[in-house]
Amino acid sequence: MFTIEHDFDATVITLVDEAAAHRQEDVVVNAFDDCVTLEQVDPRTDMVRTVTLSLAQVRDLAAALDLPEGAYRLNLKATSGA
Repeated sequence: MFTIEHDFDATVITLVDEAAAHRQEDVVVNAFDDCVTLEQVDPRTDMVRTVTLSLAQVRDLAAALDLPEGAYRLNLKATSGA
């Protein structure tokens, strides 16, 4: 299950691990104009841990989900609207 909320400066997606046998803490994804953060509570310390990804890293992650094992570099080509 997940939820989506649109805040003033970010889109916030919360991923709920409801189907797992050993349920993990919710993951909150904050999509800003210049980066994406992933937040999850560490149950051992009860502190929120944050990972920040650049938009290029997010693009690479999305591409990697559909690729076989290997090393890749995305080749982005600029296109014009004309």
